[in-house]
Amino acid sequence: MPESRIDYLPLSMLNQLEYCPRRFWLMCVCGEMEVNAPVLEGTYQHQRVHTGGTTREGDTLVHRRVYLWSDRLRVAGFADVVEEREGVLIPVEYKHGRMGRWLNDHIQLCAQALCLEERTGRPVERGAIFYWKSRRRLWVEITPDLRARTEAAVARAFALLEDGKIPPPTEQWARCRDCSLEPVCLPREVQYLLSLEVEGR
Repeated sequence: MPESRIDYLPLSMLNQLEYCPRRFWLMCVCGEMEVNAPVLEGTYQHQRVHTGGTTREGDTLVHRRVYLWSDRLRVAGFADVVEEREGVLIPVEYKHGRMGRWLNDHIQLCAQALCLEERTGRPVERGAIFYWKSRRRLWVEITPDLRARTEAAVARAFALLEDGKIPPPTEQWARCRDCSLEPVCLPREVQYLLSLEVEGR
């Protein structure tokens, strides 16, 4: 798939890429999406968040389903919530489970912050991820390191698309266990066939 065929990368695809490049490819390029019980439950949990509009909660304006984009990074998509308090903007991302061992949610949140900064001219110094399973917010500082990692993820995504080849399966099987696309990806089967090619069998 040539890079020119995608003008702006969906923000949510950065999350998929950071979790697993092959999952990113299957969703972004092939359009694969398996709806299992956790995915369906997450969809229902997001229904209120995904209803757009602005409400006031005390001294905070709560903007829901905010469309964001960055012309510099060529990414675009929706933030679940952007809270505005005394001129300070805080993106809030809602996630189905608990925080995992990887930073894919942080990368997606940081990309939203970078888009907000470009659109408003205001600095965004932190955001939050609300995990439904734990029913609590995880505050995330938008540090220089996280910004650099997020921009590197964007560059990596476009490089993969330009290369036009599906990445091999991950060898971190714990990721596969929690992935709804495991039945489509078939990581163990593909790894086995690749090992046969290496052995010349």
